[in-house]
Amino acid sequence: MLPEELAAEFKAMGLPGYRAGQVFRWLGRGVRAFDEMSDLPASLRRELAGRYTIPTLTLLRRQVSKADGTEKYLWALPDGESVETVLMRYKHGNSVCISSQVGCRMGCAFCASTIGGKVRDLTAAEMLDEVLRTGLTAGAEISNIVLMGIGEPLDNFDNVLRFLTLVNDPNGAGIGMRHISLSTCGLVEAIDKLAALHLQLTLSVSLHAPDDETRSRLMPVNAAYGVDELYAACRRYFDVTGRRISFEYALVRGVNDTPAHARELARRLGGTGSHVNLIRLNRVEERGLEPSDEETVRAFAKILTDAGVTATVRRRLGSDIDAACGQLRRGQMRKPWNSLD
Repeated sequence: MLPEELAAEFKAMGLPGYRAGQVFRWLGRGVRAFDEMSDLPASLRRELAGRYTIPTLTLLRRQVSKADGTEKYLWALPDGESVETVLMRYKHGNSVCISSQVGCRMGCAFCASTIGGKVRDLTAAEMLDEVLRTGLTAGAEISNIVLMGIGEPLDNFDNVLRFLTLVNDPNGAGIGMRHISLSTCGLVEAIDKLAALHLQLTLSVSLHAPDDETRSRLMPVNAAYGVDELYAACRRYFDVTGRRISFEYALVRGVNDTPAHARELARRLGGTGSHVNLIRLNRVEERGLEPSDEETVRAFAKILTDAGVTATVRRRLGSDIDAACGQLRRGQMRKPWNSLD
């Protein structure tokens, strides 16, 4: 519940408003039961437990990278479905990458998350619990959130917006919007809808190709929203919010990694102040696509930077623990859902 909804419930129960604030703060700490809310009278705790539930995730699997300390979690949802969350540790703080859907219907050719399609949306509570459970399990304070796990966040717009409101509340998790990044494959109407809210989060667009022909090979969404329409939506977003957009670009050997692709990308983005995040593709067994080699990645980045486009090559984290979106869930789908193996 949002704070105002909680307050209305407590008012209807004849309780003072400050009790709702106490409960909301406890929920923001990730408590699993009303009995843990030690500053509430025992009688009220019993009454709340009889009226309400606190939905929580159950840990199925936790993997820790020996190379860089990245942690990947597979969580069981109450209905037996599962989603993934990744904890990335940096000098500047801890970032958690959360899922927004069970599965995905976007069909991107390089992604494990979309194999099998979309099962359902995650609720705001489930997304919030990904953040809280990961931090509590790892014993780590979460300072940044990335909505870049399983699912398309803007395809679950209302629940994602509700989650953002909850996680941003200073009496809850209290994570500021400028510490939150949201990734989209390019749902134009939803980008415009998000822009109108004037949120100060960072929008990341999964571009992966600068032209319609190449992007359509990799991303079926391009049939609905071509690159010209997507670029225009990104310009509108920047004009409305003043927030620079980051473009994600996974380099696939022989598909989107040629000098011609780099020059076209530089032409499209030149003078926009955009940032390009280059990613060596995570290999997915079922997809048959291969990552570009390091020399090709460096050459691609140089063409962009020489043209005045800011580009960085993302450091690969968790490569030894199936850290690419959807890989751990795919493996778990072949096992009993409550297995910890």
